[in-house]
Amino acid sequence: MGSEILKNPRDPVYPLVKEFEDVVSKNPPSQLPPDRGIRHEIDLVPGTKYCVTRQWPLPREQCEVIDAFFAAKAKAGMVRESTSPHSTPTFCVRKPNGKWRLVNAYNKLNSATVSAQTPIPSNDVLLNNMAGCTLYSALDLVDGYYQILMRESDIPLTAVSTPSGMLWEWLVMPQGLSNAPATFNRLVTQLFRPMRAFAQTYFDDIFVHSRAEAGQTAMEVHLQHLRRVFEVMRANKLYANIDKCVFAAEEIKVLGCFVSSAGVRADPEKVKAGRHLSRRRTYDSGWALPTTCTSTVLATPG
Repeated sequence: MGSEILKNPRDPVYPLVKEFEDVVSKNPPSQLPPDRGIRHEIDLVPGTKYCVTRQWPLPREQCEVIDAFFAAKAKAGMVRESTSPHSTPTFCVRKPNGKWRLVNAYNKLNSATVSAQTPIPSNDVLLNNMAGCTLYSALDLVDGYYQILMRESDIPLTAVSTPSGMLWEWLVMPQGLSNAPATFNRLVTQLFRPMRAFAQTYFDDIFVHSRAEAGQTAMEVHLQHLRRVFEVMRANKLYANIDKCVFAAEEIKVLGCFVSSAGVRADPEKVKAGRHLSRRRTYDSGWALPTTCTSTVLATPG
């Protein structure tokens, strides 16, 4: 857990994390992001008129969670009351920690949206770029989607209803839109491209990797690399959840693999799951196995 570093002032990374505790924090601010030149756009298939799905009833507990969620987002300036002719229902699902996650059911809107062709990062390229270094840090960006503004003309398309009868529209990119991952990836790629020699991005994850060079120790180089990443985050008001960060580790878990100075090795649990799937004799095994092994097959001995 990254926050453990704040309990040890002798840790070499401690001074840097303290200096940038405005961007690496347990409680990052919830506010409308700046305009960074990239906004989320929704281009509809020609002939599309209105995307409307009626809100269905939900249990009282979910209704209270949804109302509290939108009250907080309205206070932060991320949503506003809407009179849009479009409407998407909301509901909740349980997260592994027992808390509720709000879901925008954008099925109809997504089916009428022209798919973005932005390339996504290649797992194998990312892993190969990181392998062989000495120190690694992993940063988990908070509420990544909410850090991108919507194109003004597309805001009415994001309208969502609640069981209590409210209609809200998003000023930031909401979760659930089909092209949202591509837009977020475009943002982080643009911001951190100058650092691709030592910082790899994969959607809302940033992986920093360093080795000794030019008479400097690996730790000295790694701190310089982290500083450059933190400076970009501060300048663009991007925030990382310190509890989900890893700092200056000799090995980290990335995309189902472990990466270190020795190279890339598969997560034993992933390999075990893959072998279990390979023994299945059901019709779905044909697609289940490839989706599990895309990142581990190159790292698995034999």
